[in-house]
Amino acid sequence: MASEVLCTRWTMVLVRELLEGSTRFGDLRRGVPRMSPTLLSQRLKELEAAGIVVRAPVTDEVGIYEYLLTTAGRDLKHIIESFGIWGQKWIETQATLENLDPALLMWDMRRNINPAPLPSQRTVVQFCYPELPTNRREWWLIIDPKAKIEVDLCATDPGFEVDLCVTTDLKTMTAIWMGLYSVKESQSKLLVDGDPALARSMARWLGLSHFAAQKKIAG
Repeated sequence: MASEVLCTRWTMVLVRELLEGSTRFGDLRRGVPRMSPTLLSQRLKELEAAGIVVRAPVTDEVGIYEYLLTTAGRDLKHIIESFGIWGQKWIETQATLENLDPALLMWDMRRNINPAPLPSQRTVVQFCYPELPTNRREWWLIIDPKAKIEVDLCATDPGFEVDLCVTTDLKTMTAIWMGLYSVKESQSKLLVDGDPALARSMARWLGLSHFAAQKKIAG
């Protein structure tokens, strides 16, 4: 019965996104970008019926709802972590890097950014993937300790001055995020332009996968 609830397509990935803190439908879509809105809605209803999430209205926003994990849902954390560790160890590198998605990569980088080494004022870091179509080529991370959302992600130019621009290919950036290669090891494939201090500290503030520290065993 547990497998019937959890092993349907995209369900484990959706639960992982909920565990990472996404609660609204739009944010859940950004965290699971290949999941259609219809299927996302269906899976949320199934998780609600199974007692894994509850749908609750947002107090100060009429008609807006959040999806919150129940005790049973939060209890899945160790299962999700085990899935991720196993995949990092045993899924072959090439297979892992076949289905690249800039939206998913940048969304996860956004939530794992370490603001500590960054300036106390707003910092804007632009990432550019020249090989991608125009509408998926440029992304902006906005880190502002004084803002309501400390680290925000934009797929369109937010209009702020860019402090650092990182140009590379999506495969290289994904490999860095996964911990397969370090920033230093990938320097020949990274074009970094802007604030020298931000460039030097990139390895410290860059948001990597939670599983990046797990050594890959499969080649």
